[in-house]
Amino acid sequence: MNAVAIRAEGLRKRYGDHEVLQGVTLDVQAGEVVGLVGENGAGKSTLLELLAGVARPDEGRIVVRGAPVRWRRPRDAADAGIGFMPQEPSMVPGITVAENILLGREGAGMRFGLVRWRAMNRLADEALREIDPTIAPGAQTQSLSFQQRRRVAFARALAAGTRTPEAPVLLLDEPTSALDPDGVEALLRGIERLRARASIVFVSHRLEDVLRVCDRIVVMADGRCVAERAAAATTAQELQHLMAGRTLAVEMAYGRDRSHAPGRTCLELKQLTRIPGYADVDLAVRSGEVMGLTGATASGCHELGRTLSGIDAPQRGRMSIDGRIVVLRDPAHAVAHGIAYVPADRASEGVVGALSVAENLALADRTGWRIDRRRERAVAARWIERLRIATPSASTRVSELSGGNQQKVALAKWLAGPRPRVLVLDDPLRALDVRARRDVVDAIRAAALNGSAVLVIADALEELAAICDRVAVMRDGRIREDRSTSAATRALRVPVERAA
Repeated sequence: MNAVAIRAEGLRKRYGDHEVLQGVTLDVQAGEVVGLVGENGAGKSTLLELLAGVARPDEGRIVVRGAPVRWRRPRDAADAGIGFMPQEPSMVPGITVAENILLGREGAGMRFGLVRWRAMNRLADEALREIDPTIAPGAQTQSLSFQQRRRVAFARALAAGTRTPEAPVLLLDEPTSALDPDGVEALLRGIERLRARASIVFVSHRLEDVLRVCDRIVVMADGRCVAERAAAATTAQELQHLMAGRTLAVEMAYGRDRSHAPGRTCLELKQLTRIPGYADVDLAVRSGEVMGLTGATASGCHELGRTLSGIDAPQRGRMSIDGRIVVLRDPAHAVAHGIAYVPADRASEGVVGALSVAENLALADRTGWRIDRRRERAVAARWIERLRIATPSASTRVSELSGGNQQKVALAKWLAGPRPRVLVLDDPLRALDVRARRDVVDAIRAAALNGSAVLVIADALEELAAICDRVAVMRDGRIREDRSTSAATRALRVPVERAA
């Protein structure tokens, strides 16, 4: 039997009156990939944060390579060869990819307080080669796409894990979320290569990925480890049953209620162009319709979503809402025109982590200086129940919720206020378990039935087929095909890059 690389013994963690972890014990052997699965709010991310020194346990201990440790800060864990990729990794803008990867642990990349750029780029490139060799160490971080920033975060975790001569321990929290199929495949291949010289804890709601790369799978529920299975001896259906405590259908029903007919064109784009990004985009979405937009890396989908939100202005072309041409100067101007946007980077752009759930849900419906706290609490209670947001109370800070529940808050913020004329959702099902996906899909469909024009951007074609009336495929910044949901369903197994 291999030696234990890292072990959690009876870890407990409480935030306020809510006990997030209730005596969790978990061990990972050297050279082993352990999958950690569970519904949103089960405690998976909190467990990884304790192991990585981001937070301290209230009780219990952590043992690394046979020696008990007490992390005072994340750097202590990194110095011991623990690399951590959080579910919502943050990058420092205004510096290079190499600087972000080696931030605080430059090693040979810095001498006497001066950056040695050649050494810095070489060290960063060693980590990038394992994940995505197409990303240049010298590139500015703000020039990267959201998907590329997530790959850089994985490379940063890997670089942290190689600070000691000991085999690294990598803690990966939803590393494949928000990646297109090519990105997912590249990352999973990277994990398979690393297993020969690292121990890995892999958290994911994509059970097919967990079953593919893991040796052993541990199921968490309500802050406890409730089951353990060898990956070769279990199925996605069994894992779903163990996670939920009952049998859940793994597949979502495809297509919406066909008795509902969309209305007139609400959002129309004509020859919309922003280089680099997208070019000559023609697109129309009707009120009451859910339109899907998908494509591989560098397709332009996510860049188009940012333009619709008022973040990045187009260079030419026009946008119309209800037949009137609009020019969006900034996100506030987009909101004034009735455009609601839920970004892929929910932690940085979708919610205000320091505010409570109730305060976040009131942001889109707050006018004037007077705050009606009673109404705020009533609205929060209604949406917490409707979307089954797992939170101790409406006054809990959003930063204390799991990633999936933060996603629900980011969506509910717009649905709780005045009806959006246009609802733009960038990867709304990212890192959600099956039950949470159903809640969000139901909310999206309800928004369309209420008259909103909905545009859903996602990299997984099967997810779009579960939500949308039509699906448009983008490639190289241009729309290549526009098909009905039924046609998309028949083409689920056709790679997006071939759907031209």
